[in-house]
Amino acid sequence: MSLSFIICCLSFSAALSACADQEGEWFNEPYVRISTSTGLSSTVVLTNVRNTNTYSVYLSSQPLADNDSVEVSYEVIVGDGLQEDVDYKVVTTQNPLVFLPGIYDMPIRIRWLKNRVDPTKDNTVTIRLTGTNKGYNLGFPGPDHVQSEVVIEKKNE
Repeated sequence: MSLSFIICCLSFSAALSACADQEGEWFNEPYVRISTSTGLSSTVVLTNVRNTNTYSVYLSSQPLADNDSVEVSYEVIVGDGLQEDVDYKVVTTQNPLVFLPGIYDMPIRIRWLKNRVDPTKDNTVTIRLTGTNKGYNLGFPGPDHVQSEVVIEKKNE
C-alpha cells in the first residue's frame, strides 16, 4: 500500500469520526409525539377556510415484533368559543391509535368549517396524547414533554 493511500484512509476516518460527534442527542427510550404537518406544536386555522388538516402522531421505538403493537390514547380538548359540526369536525374516530409493526406515524384528522368566531373566547382545539399501553414517553423525552400535544387556534380572516 502506498503512503498516500494510507493517509487518505486515515483522513477519511477522522472526518467521519468528527461528524459523528456532532450528530446530536439520541434518545434511547421509546416515545410518541404529535405535531402539525410542518412539525410544529401549534398552528392557526382561518375561519374562511374549509379543509381537512392532518395532525400526525409519531412512534419512535425499536421495531416491533410481528405480533406486537403499541396503542396510543389521546383526547381532544375544545375551547368555549368553538362548537363541533359548526366550526370543526373530528374525522378520525379511532382512539386509541394502534401502531402495528412497520408503522411509525398515524393521522388524526380535523375538518375545519367556515364559521366566524368570537375573538374574546377560547377558540382552540388541543389534541393531547394521554398514554400508551407500553408506558412510552409522551412527547420528546425530557421534563417539558415537547410535542405531547398540538394546539390549533381558529382565527377570523
